[in-house]
Amino acid sequence: MRRIALFCLVFALGGAGGALWHDWSRFIASPILLGAEQVVFEIPRGTGVRILARRLADQGLIDRPWYFFALAYIRGASGRIKAGEYALEPGMNPLALLERFTSGRVVEYPITLIEGWTFRQALAAIDAHTVFGNQGLATLSDAEIMERLGRPGVHPEGLFFPDTYLFPRHTSPLEILRRALTRMDQLLAEEWDRRAPDLPLKTPYEALILASVIEKETGKSEERAQIAGVFVRRLRLGMRLQADPTVIYGLGARYDGKLRRADLRAPTAYNTYIISGLPPTPIALPGRASIQAALHPAGGDTLYFVAKGDGSHVFSRTLDEHNRAVQYYALDRP
Repeated sequence: MRRIALFCLVFALGGAGGALWHDWSRFIASPILLGAEQVVFEIPRGTGVRILARRLADQGLIDRPWYFFALAYIRGASGRIKAGEYALEPGMNPLALLERFTSGRVVEYPITLIEGWTFRQALAAIDAHTVFGNQGLATLSDAEIMERLGRPGVHPEGLFFPDTYLFPRHTSPLEILRRALTRMDQLLAEEWDRRAPDLPLKTPYEALILASVIEKETGKSEERAQIAGVFVRRLRLGMRLQADPTVIYGLGARYDGKLRRADLRAPTAYNTYIISGLPPTPIALPGRASIQAALHPAGGDTLYFVAKGDGSHVFSRTLDEHNRAVQYYALDRP
């Protein structure tokens, strides 16, 4: 009789164990309870695996939080959960979920700084990004921003490389600027080392200034080197650059969208119709192509160009040729 009772007990325990194992296997292999859409799940800093399992259950993503807790310990992942936002896709099972949370592959958001923007336009774009929630970066002075970036006393214009940057939530907006600043430092150094010989540019910063003017003058990318060639020849000959974008930059808020003859005579530090050589600082964020053009200008003998109205330019060797082009494209045409 005792043998029969013992056999029944062992059989019952074995059955219960088998049922538990079956339930466990089903849990780790089955997709999480997610609809057809991807969701973003955030793990705050300091979240332990026990709290994480409970939050997953509270949000309806798993139905056995104690299983997920056990899974993390069995896989040695309980101390490797990384804070951040994670994209959860339909079809993920708890094993894939755990791998995602320990990988650090968090959701990243893009922000694009556009070639030709001014520094202030870049600040406004960063402030307007929904992830940053308008932290007031644009309300700081240039000096305050550069101080916080570790470049006290440095003028910020042109120093930030225009590109698309990816970043996770809770990134400081200053970190975006720091990355763009570092990227420009690296790229400018690389391009300066590969520059053409005998350029009338003494420093990488002068190359950056010229590149910014090229950036603002170029409507068609294939003309960058030609425009650079005109400016480089003018610098060699001691001619003034006479670049309208430098005048506009110097006018600042006074510029209303129309450049007048009086503006060309306005005495500002950036008016290259009045000053000789380069303006004192860049006037915009130049892209790599404009930096390369400044350091590898096209050869030739043209000294002038005028916009045709379609983004391209007419290049001229003499002032007479240029005046005829101006008469046709800038004055006579409707």
